[in-house]
Amino acid sequence: MKRQAVFVGALTSTPSFFVSRRDRPTIALGPIDTRPENNEAARSIADELAIALTRAGVSVTNRPGSARYHLTGLIRGSDRQTRLIFRLIDAETGRHLSAHRFDGAFGDDAAPDEQLATRIVAALQPCLRLAEIDRAGRKPDIDLSPHDLALRAMPYVLSLNADGNAHALDLLERAMERDPDHALSTALAAWAYGQRIVYHFAVTPEKDRARSAELARKAQNLAGDATVLAVLGNALTFLHDLDAAEQVIRKALSIDGGSAWAWSRSGWIDVYNGDAESAIERFKIALDLAPNDCLTFNSMVGIGCANFESGRYREAADWQRRALVEHPSATWIHRTMCPAYVLVGAESEARRSVTALREVYPELTVSEVQHGLPPLPQSYRDRVVDALQSVGLPL
Repeated sequence: MKRQAVFVGALTSTPSFFVSRRDRPTIALGPIDTRPENNEAARSIADELAIALTRAGVSVTNRPGSARYHLTGLIRGSDRQTRLIFRLIDAETGRHLSAHRFDGAFGDDAAPDEQLATRIVAALQPCLRLAEIDRAGRKPDIDLSPHDLALRAMPYVLSLNADGNAHALDLLERAMERDPDHALSTALAAWAYGQRIVYHFAVTPEKDRARSAELARKAQNLAGDATVLAVLGNALTFLHDLDAAEQVIRKALSIDGGSAWAWSRSGWIDVYNGDAESAIERFKIALDLAPNDCLTFNSMVGIGCANFESGRYREAADWQRRALVEHPSATWIHRTMCPAYVLVGAESEARRSVTALREVYPELTVSEVQHGLPPLPQSYRDRVVDALQSVGLPL
């Protein structure tokens, strides 16, 4: 109930507005199949879905022939036995990309149609994003637009590892050469250059930091949709500009209250500001909205960090261990997982954790960890540094 209150409060406390954007996918949304007694509810849900899709950066049409994707819906049953089912279909291949089911009464205080539609679209976004990335990946290189290059780069940016980062930046630099004002490419590149410092990928960290800051400033003038703003929020937090990050994430949520990426980044901003309990609620909203998103593991890391800030070290270690199971190549997680084990007195787990860290970063020092950490509270940073020193990471 507390999490629902946070979610609803965010949807209603900021002005909503829409933006136009190039290269947006198109979904055909037809009438929801139902019995006559549910016609009014079906029309209301369909209307709210069209709004929620538009907020999420999707063009909506009622002409199936002009759409890349089809969203079909049906309602069965009545009252508390009502079931709502939606399926997202790739019109070109006929492949079913996603399905969403909701059981219960519609249009009541428990599940207002606006919130229901926002949650449905949030659940659809990861598979829709993957379908767009797959479509760009199947295009011949000669036909690639800047947007196609950005889509190809996106999974590598989201991998949060060194090899993916290098490949992503190659694609993004090509995209920005073709269109210097392409918002998504610019924001992704700003984040990717920031990753090089935070995750210890950089050979020339100051140069990468300067490039990230340059691109982030530019992206602030270009960003208009929730996805670009959420990506930009990541870059700005890595640059330790929390005020600007909070502003763009607030704007992202005012456009699309179902953006799991924006909710997750708002949780990280709370961690950096020392508000652990609010952070945990926001991370869990992100997990509730899009449990299968490729950045789910990063919200788990965030919950771990928030628990660490509150002194719940066992919970901190457990959440970050779960994140590593989800994303094994994100070895940098050991920087904060190992200290959690140290502080809970789990010496053998701490030793294994620091060993895993040094296997991937054999030259890593405590000083480099300090330099790379995002803007965590000073007491948090001190605990991390002391714990890493205690398990033998060199100064």
